[in-house]
Amino acid sequence: MLGHCAHARFVWNLACEQHQHWRPGRASAPGYNEQSRQLTGARREFGWLGAGSQMVQQQALRDFAQAMSSFFAGTHHRPTWRKAGVHEGFRIVGRRGGHWDVRRLSRKVGDVRIPKVGWVRFRWSRQIPGEVRSFRVNRDRAGRWHVAFAVIPPPVEAPGGGEVVGVDRGVAVSAALSSGELLSVPGLRESEAERLRRRLARARRGSNRRGRLKAAIGRLTARQTDRRKDWVEKVSTDLARRFDLIRVEDLKITNMVRSARGTVAVPGTNVRAKAGLNRSIHAAGWGRLIKRLEDKAAGRVERIDPAFTSQTCNACGHRAADNRESQAGFRCRARGHADYADVNAAKNIAAGRAVKARGALQPLGGAVNREPQPVLTSV
Repeated sequence: MLGHCAHARFVWNLACEQHQHWRPGRASAPGYNEQSRQLTGARREFGWLGAGSQMVQQQALRDFAQAMSSFFAGTHHRPTWRKAGVHEGFRIVGRRGGHWDVRRLSRKVGDVRIPKVGWVRFRWSRQIPGEVRSFRVNRDRAGRWHVAFAVIPPPVEAPGGGEVVGVDRGVAVSAALSSGELLSVPGLRESEAERLRRRLARARRGSNRRGRLKAAIGRLTARQTDRRKDWVEKVSTDLARRFDLIRVEDLKITNMVRSARGTVAVPGTNVRAKAGLNRSIHAAGWGRLIKRLEDKAAGRVERIDPAFTSQTCNACGHRAADNRESQAGFRCRARGHADYADVNAAKNIAAGRAVKARGALQPLGGAVNREPQPVLTSV
């Protein structure tokens, strides 16, 4: 399976190199059909490549072509290089019973047949809700293997009571609800990661001790990622079941987490502080939470303009920067209304109101995504 991962990564990086080589005035980079013909010739010429699975390698080219289409459509970033030890995975596509198959051995154990590998046993962690046309096998930095079958599960049904909730995302509190609930992603204790980082800094490069420490840090990082994903799944399912309409801030997360390093000529300011803030935003799972909400509550998620929601009193509509007393405290300077700052912002979001520059509150008709999105269900 590591050989499949290496072949898929090698083919992806070659396709990436071909597109990065393009400059104005040169012929266009080859598309999928031409790259597929080149792959056939390369497999004949190089025995180590021909010994691998043609399906795995061709699917890597298809995935790259889809990634380029998404980039040109403006929905995703340009595909980048894949690195050994970080991007370990491959995808198998086709009808069940053909090149691949899956069978259930017991309530918690199953087998999947992988080309050139054979039957591989895995832990059956959840039910597969529908027909499977593809699956992906990957290996995380902690050395654990996962298999994820691609299906489109049915969305969660709305309760029908007309309940509306606003969700304000933050760093100190991952998600504050307009109902007053404060939800935070469970993470690692600071002492766990910091202790390993200090030991890693003292380890000699290339030594066995450094390799063991990097593996230990990888296991800690995987534990943190698992906790964040589990939290997102539970919170998104709970909100989809309890509320008919879910309103969230329309945040441009990609712009918010850009590096502050600058250039050699014009260096950035507060680079370390900005890097810490970026890590905190990623650790809070902002983007993943909204993505899973839109998957599970399809057509019931509205994105609201976040302008001045944290400075505006939900009770009277008065807006002033002084209303936000601290990170956690909010007190209206006009009427004296006090509330938790993130909860006050969540109530403004739940009301679906955009704040104009002059301070007036007006209703905002947020666009609703009514198309269900495909999701990957791991088993």
